[in-house]
Amino acid sequence: MTTKADSKKRVVLTGAKPGDIYDVQEQGEGRYLLVRLQRPEPKHKMSREDCLRAMDEYPVRFAMTWEELKSLTREP
Repeated sequence: MTTKADSKKRVVLTGAKPGDIYDVQEQGEGRYLLVRLQRPEPKHKMSREDCLRAMDEYPVRFAMTWEELKSLTREP
């Protein structure tokens, strides 16, 4: 089978489905290896109530003060 790249450098794969993700490995001299990656299934989908409870139990706390952050990120 041969195929031609379009003006946006796309090539159609007959076995590909919309949303498939591929790792493209350039092997040199115009050769490419495409490896289809499997998406991991989500372990547990949190409900809205679970999300709100988790945000209440573990609020964001910064590890440094604003002045320390400014001194690290600003030029002298």
